[in-house]
Amino acid sequence: MAEREGVEAGAVPGQRENGDDGGSGAAAAVVSLGDGWDNDDGTGQRPEDQATRGVVVAFGQTMKTLRMREGLEREEFGRRLGYSASTIASFEQGRRIPTPRAIERADEVLGAGGLLCLWKEQVERAQYPVFFQGMARLEKEAVELVAYDTLVVKGLLQTEEYMRALLAMRRPPLDEETVEQRVTARLARRDIFDRRPAPLLSFVLDEAILRRPYGGKSVLRGQLEHLVLIGQKRNVEIQVMPIDREDNAGVNGPFTVVTRKDGKKFVYAEAQGVGSLQTDPEQGVLAAARYGIIRSQALSPRESLELIEGVLGSL
Repeated sequence: MAEREGVEAGAVPGQRENGDDGGSGAAAAVVSLGDGWDNDDGTGQRPEDQATRGVVVAFGQTMKTLRMREGLEREEFGRRLGYSASTIASFEQGRRIPTPRAIERADEVLGAGGLLCLWKEQVERAQYPVFFQGMARLEKEAVELVAYDTLVVKGLLQTEEYMRALLAMRRPPLDEETVEQRVTARLARRDIFDRRPAPLLSFVLDEAILRRPYGGKSVLRGQLEHLVLIGQKRNVEIQVMPIDREDNAGVNGPFTVVTRKDGKKFVYAEAQGVGSLQTDPEQGVLAAARYGIIRSQALSPRESLELIEGVLGSL
């Protein structure tokens, strides 16, 4: 079970006055024995996820009750929503989580008058492991998000094919429904790139990431092309840390720093199945400073683009 020091995993981090830890000076954090949600570098199952499964099951039962009230068979209901009858069954049984758009459409088709839409936020939050829910909420509130990665492309930057390739490598293997849930949830997080007002987004990737052909060369090619396109957005900067750098302030591993509108910073990191969300202000400031040094040591965005295009040309 996750240890909780300062904030609850499903709550908005840093809600204490001034975002501190009550004056103890200790770093407030949510620590969970998760399984590598964003970086796909852990193992094992997530027993704490059962805490949120009840929400999904309750939503599914509500939708089924409304469907039966309207006298619709699963096949017809699925046709109107654009899903198969088996997928509708998975929704109703709480085995799959519908997208916000699917919930809105179901509410409309069933004449629920907004009843199903009331579930959207809770159902969306249930897509994530308990320990990641705070981070997922922060991503939606971020005015700035910066991240350094060393093993795989950052979850927010992954293509669907790259996601599936990584998830297929997990040991022990993930079942198909879990894979689909994770892909859906990760794709939904990409809304951050098109949000208005646009947050400032900065990513530094270790060069080795660009050369690892996870899923095969075609998957890597698509991922690199995606990085080139994302990097052209005005609010996004992508930089590469060359392999031959003699100095790298990121030797302790990957991490993400999120800054909210109120100026508070939060640090998220994963390693070997452990996810940690630091809410202590001092840790946030230090991590942001460390990231600034990493950026200064990496190639510039323009040089990085040229390197990515060079790798693409060699595939």
